[in-house]
Amino acid sequence: MSNRRSRQSSSATRISDDQMIDLVSKLRQFLPEIRERRRSDKVSASTVLQETCNYIRKLHREVDNLSDRLSLLLDSVDEDSQEAAVIRNLLM
Repeated sequence: MSNRRSRQSSSATRISDDQMIDLVSKLRQFLPEIRERRRSDKVSASTVLQETCNYIRKLHREVDNLSDRLSLLLDSVDEDSQEAAVIRNLLM
């Protein structure tokens, strides 16, 4: 019976080809490098997924960079100043 349940749960988590096409199409809209291509240009799903991973890594680097810059800025201002309050509000 456990084999039957595992097969049922694994088939329940599978997505159809139409759903996959829809998801890849939605991802294309968020990827600047792919979005700028002509609609007629064919881009494989694997390329879209790879570009998605690259884009997420890039966004993480940007967030880390901004966080470091804000930390440095916060360290350079008086803790009780108006500037420090603004920076703390941005971080929250």
